[in-house]
Parts: sequence; structure tokens; C-alpha cells
Amino acid sequence: MKIAGIQKLTLLDYPGKTACIIFTQGCNFKCGYCQNSSLIPLKGDELISEEEVIDYLKKRQNVLDGVVISGGEPTIQKDLKVFISKIKELGYLVKLDTNGTNNELLKELLDNHLLDYVAMDIKSTFNDYENIIKKKINVDSIKKSIKLLKETPIDHEFRTTIIKDIHDIDKILNICKFLGKEEKYYLQNFEQSEFVVDKKLESFTKEELIDIQKIINRDYPNVCVRGL
Repeated sequence: MKIAGIQKLTLLDYPGKTACIIFTQGCNFKCGYCQNSSLIPLKGDELISEEEVIDYLKKRQNVLDGVVISGGEPTIQKDLKVFISKIKELGYLVKLDTNGTNNELLKELLDNHLLDYVAMDIKSTFNDYENIIKKKINVDSIKKSIKLLKETPIDHEFRTTIIKDIHDIDKILNICKFLGKEEKYYLQNFEQSEFVVDKKLESFTKEELIDIQKIINRDYPNVCVRGL
């Protein structure tokens, strides 16, 4: 496992739970709006050992409820299944943040009861993916991961970081239609920062976000704009 960092406490990233976040190094996407752009290269300057993370989790048993594994993209880590197994042996709940490209590993983790919550990013409509992630991709892998999560009893959510230059109502409705009315789907407003590669991207205003949610909720009541 290539572990780039650990946030020792979060009350926000695992719904309803007190958790820590483990950030893995490396991603198979190159999204221009990524807030963790330093984690995109597979090789990081300073990595944390698995032993250090496990030792910390042992000390926080009965204090933390769960562990969020984020990135980067965790599912490109060859030791992810073994690593999660070690965390589960300590009695923790595990939430996985993923872009959904490794549907085979996702299925394996679900089938082996190694995940308690999954948050999957949907970048945009499928025909717009390569423009956003700056990579060639077979979107069928994304569709298969969505199908897996829709069929699993494990708690999960889908989410999209919406950007004024990229997303509009039609694109968001297109995603909603593919997900269906029963799925939890969150829209997260893009925030410009020093970590973002593309400095030209713009956020929606609060008023625009309110209008977006009103329009979407006419047909998709489970869609929520985070932060409103």
C-alpha cells in the first residue's frame, strides 16, 4: 500500500460516524479540479507505512467508529484487500471512496463483506468523461460499478463535483436518469484552491445551486446539493 497521509479525525466524511481518513498515493485520473492533486502521481515524496497506520488504529479502538480510505484512487493499490482485512480485524467500519474504474476489485471487496459504505464519484455524463479525466477510459467499467452498488445492500452514495464550466442541468439530469430515483446522489460545488491544477474553473453561486436543486428535485427527490 502506498499511503500518503492520514487525517486522524473527521466528523464529516463518514456519515454518522467518527472516523479517520487514509489517503492513498496515485490515481488513474488527472482531473483538473482535483483538490488532492499531489496524490495523482503514483510515487509520492513521503509515504507512511502500513504498520504506522495499523498501530494508530489499534490505539484508537473504541474511540473511532470507522476508517475512510480515500485518495488518489484506492482501488489501484494492489494490497488494498489485504489492508482492509487488517482494518476490519480491528473492529472498524470501512468506507471506500472510489472513481469506480476497478469494478472487479469493488465486487470482490463487496462479496467478502469488507466494506460498510461506498462513495462513488461520477465525473459527468459518460460521453464527457475523457474530457474531464484527461485519460482514455472504457466507461463500461464505470457503469458496472454503478450497477454493483445499486444492487448491494451495503450503504452507499453517488456524488458529482459540479463545475460551472463543465456541468449544466441537462448533464446532471442525464446522470440522475441513469442512477434512478431511489439512489442517494450528492452534488458538491467545486471550490477553487491552491491545490487545483486548472485555475480557470469556476464555482456555482449559492443562488445557482439553490435553483439547480429545485429543478432536479422535481423528478429526483433524493438528490441533494451539499452545503446548502
